[in-house]
Amino acid sequence: MITKSKGMTLIEVLVALFILVTGVLGAIALQTNAKQGSFDAMQRSLASALAQDIIERMRNNNADGLILEGYEGVYGAASLTKPSPSCQTQATSCTPAELRTYDLYEWTEMIRGAEAVESNKNVGGLINAVGCIVHNNQQVTVTIVWDGKTKTSDAGGSCGGSTVNSSRRQIQLTTYLF
Repeated sequence: MITKSKGMTLIEVLVALFILVTGVLGAIALQTNAKQGSFDAMQRSLASALAQDIIERMRNNNADGLILEGYEGVYGAASLTKPSPSCQTQATSCTPAELRTYDLYEWTEMIRGAEAVESNKNVGGLINAVGCIVHNNQQVTVTIVWDGKTKTSDAGGSCGGSTVNSSRRQIQLTTYLF
């Protein structure tokens, strides 16, 4: 007499285990990609905020329309010397040129991530970032270049000698200051 078997066979258990493991590994890979994408998005947001920051600083300091030329240059590759006076408070009376020097110092430090230091290393900013400011009459272009975590295609362009590579990111903001 043949009896009906009860329970699962070993092959059924192995197939179910394979499906479960595949699903778990897929979820882990998805989480990893989401984390990398989130980091790249945060870096792009920071670069955009830094570009907006220097443009607003330039707009606030451009009372006579002549101070814009002094903002041109490449920043972030090396630290600048902290200016004196610091122009940090309203009680400090600074000329437009002194304010420009202080603005560029603060902006460079933000690009370099100097607000967060761990083991004597800046960890708060963009990775290998460089910021460029170009001025043509009333048109100002701010370009920020940094290295992302994930690979992508690079459209080229230059800012401070940055080289084309598969992890390079760039944001460029152009506006008019009157």
